[in-house]
Amino acid sequence: MRRIMVIGAVGSGKSTLILALLNDKLPASKTQSLHFLDWLIDTPGEYTENPLFYRSLMATSHQASAVLLVQDATQGRCTFPPLFAGGFPVPCIGAITKLDHPGAEPDRAESLLRQALPQGAIVRVSAIAGIGIQGLREQLKKHAKAPPPAEN
Repeated sequence: MRRIMVIGAVGSGKSTLILALLNDKLPASKTQSLHFLDWLIDTPGEYTENPLFYRSLMATSHQASAVLLVQDATQGRCTFPPLFAGGFPVPCIGAITKLDHPGAEPDRAESLLRQALPQGAIVRVSAIAGIGIQGLREQLKKHAKAPPPAEN
């Protein structure tokens, strides 16, 4: 089965988002290596933050049906370089996380993410509050080779 690869900076909310998409109530933990979880691939944030790891991301994307770029709504910078999404052989989607955080600036976050992902859907979510999770799941269903499970 081909999966959706999830990438983003350390602390951007990737693992928490993955748990919400999988309807898993376990607490999120730091991802140390690639994790193949059901229909998703969780990647370490260091892979995004260090260009030396881009080759690993590109190679792993060949096992994926799409890539989900995660941008934290509380951060003032984007860790993805301009036009980053164009380097993948599969479609890319964006997710703006932490909408429920008091310091969230989703419009700024979307503007930052658009530099790396000029085309494609961007969904705003809060994995903690459950905001936008079903909408993101629907976007991902369009790209998954085997549809993700429906929300309970």
